[in-house]
Amino acid sequence: MKISQRWKSLDVFRGIAIASMILVNNPGSWDNIYPQLDHAEWNGYTPPDFIFPFFLFIVGAAMPFSLSKYTKENRPTKAVYWRIGRRALILCGLGLFLALFSLTLDFWLNGAPASKFATIRIMGVLQRISLAYFISAIAVLNLHRRALWILAAILLLGYWAAMQLIPVPGYGAGNLTPAGNLVGYCDRLILGQQHLLGGKPFDPEGLLSTLPAVVTVLAGYFTGEWLSKQPQQSRTSINLVIVGMSCILVGHLWGFLFPINKQLWTSSFVIFTAGFALLLLAACYELIEVRNLKWLGFPFEVMGLNAIFAFVGSGFIARILIKTHIGNGTDAPTTYTWIYEHLFKPWAGALNGSLLFAITTVIFWWLILYFMYRRNWYFKI
Repeated sequence: MKISQRWKSLDVFRGIAIASMILVNNPGSWDNIYPQLDHAEWNGYTPPDFIFPFFLFIVGAAMPFSLSKYTKENRPTKAVYWRIGRRALILCGLGLFLALFSLTLDFWLNGAPASKFATIRIMGVLQRISLAYFISAIAVLNLHRRALWILAAILLLGYWAAMQLIPVPGYGAGNLTPAGNLVGYCDRLILGQQHLLGGKPFDPEGLLSTLPAVVTVLAGYFTGEWLSKQPQQSRTSINLVIVGMSCILVGHLWGFLFPINKQLWTSSFVIFTAGFALLLLAACYELIEVRNLKWLGFPFEVMGLNAIFAFVGSGFIARILIKTHIGNGTDAPTTYTWIYEHLFKPWAGALNGSLLFAITTVIFWWLILYFMYRRNWYFKI
């Protein structure tokens, strides 16, 4: 396969991730969620904890296609670095836009004081994708393959050492609690606690924990580069499975020393989730590229081709529904709650109604994205 050829399996993989994200982020009621659809409270993992690393993994897996033409003989120009920087800035800007939009709706509709704008959350999902993509792309363009592997090892081992050995004032070294860990301390020191999620002492998309997230992107890059040189056959899929299972085992064992934790993005979490990403990619690759069952992945391909639009759009609409109200008075339910309470809960029950609300949201966005797909409208940055 030529490295410039586009794989539908990557779009399907991305579509599975975005559909899962919309499902998990939009229950009818956060008080009525199946345990399998809720994030782990701290250490450990549940299926939703794999969604974010899958996004980063697929960002890396796509890099061999977009950056393959740049070699030692054909060095990237300033324009190339500008495009990478521009893309990172747009991603970051979209994340900040969603945070600012929430504060604006509260100010306009719910009487929140203007001083709330001074507490805007700086980090977030898109901001982390932006930083991890930028650092990874610059590294890929300037380091040989062996140096990239060394960088990945340094980031994972260095992060582990820092979290275990650098003391946090008032908590000491090796404290991995929400309030006492080094990630939260760095964010409070650099960003200020008022700019963290909910004004709490810890932000799950912190600055320091973005460094191991870079390795998640690099893991995708290593995979994409390797796949681009392999024949389209089941043996390739099997090799992905073997490496994936190995990563799961290594991540699990490392978890005894450095717990698997999404919010801290621990080194064990990086290896563990990369293993599951490889398994999912192997399934997509085998079914779509090897067996040519493209129809099977089509529903997810539709979503994967406009994943950023779906992410931002679903977040935008959800914020409107959450910040607006039906009726007057302090007890007036939000539009989001009203829809759940009146259209889903009465006949499906509290728990199943909440799940059905989320499924309906996924279908709603699929229809929008299918409309865009039919007209060849693709939101690219």
